[in-house]
Amino acid sequence: MILLGAFSVGLVAVGLRALILRRELHPFDVRWMGLLFVAFLPQWFAFVLPTRFEIPDVWASLALVSSQIGLLLFALANVSKPGFPLLALGLASNLLVILLNGGWMPISPEMVQRVLPQASPDFWQIGARLGTGKDIVLPVEQTRLWVLSDIFFIHYGWNRAAFSPGDVLVALGVIRALWSLADRPAPARVSASPVAAQEG
Repeated sequence: MILLGAFSVGLVAVGLRALILRRELHPFDVRWMGLLFVAFLPQWFAFVLPTRFEIPDVWASLALVSSQIGLLLFALANVSKPGFPLLALGLASNLLVILLNGGWMPISPEMVQRVLPQASPDFWQIGARLGTGKDIVLPVEQTRLWVLSDIFFIHYGWNRAAFSPGDVLVALGVIRALWSLADRPAPARVSASPVAAQEG
């Protein structure tokens, strides 16, 4: 949810910037764009498509870790560009806490109850993966680097979600990267000279 929100905010912001300041929008000039697509594929199959119900937890965990590594490599390859330092830092933060907690993003039981207030008690259990998502339910005292886990909560309309400090950095990086698409001033219009106008 937070990443989708970041894309929405970034697109609106850069559009307004280009319109108000008369900036020229230009496409992303990034390296290893193919890696970005490849890095998203494991998460797409493991957590989005119906295949998520068929993939064993161990493979889903490997998909999450490999995807995070690929995304981090993509961010590092473009770290000199606007927004990418924040992206790299956020991805590294998420990858670190995931690796330290068995290949999953930790979420506390208290946070699960906030995100899923209507869920039955047998829907989740401590030490197990939460549904078909990326989280593992762990008490704070059993979580390594708890401060980097899903400690933030957002409730928007019917949607409830938990997210990590790394997710915040990634979102800010996305917004900054999109904002940079309007860094170039629009080319000045060349008006006809008086002499040329008279000759015409």
